[in-house]
Amino acid sequence: MQLKNKEIIENTSRDELETRIQNALETAFDYSQFDGDHHKAWAIDQMVRALTGESYEAWVANFEFDEETQDKYEWGTGIAP
Repeated sequence: MQLKNKEIIENTSRDELETRIQNALETAFDYSQFDGDHHKAWAIDQMVRALTGESYEAWVANFEFDEETQDKYEWGTGIAP
């Protein structure tokens, strides 16, 4: 099941969205300064997980296959610092 970003937002309460945003910002603050692309990829993945919640897998599926262009991509989860 592919889920668009707008659907994730529309299906989430305002309080939950505020919590998710706060968690993503805390992750950025705590982990984005580590050197290495693999660590930064991990921080981005953790932020996406925080923002998408239960919709993470659907979001990744949407990222990995662009229905409009039929292009395929690979989502990387990186390595924790």
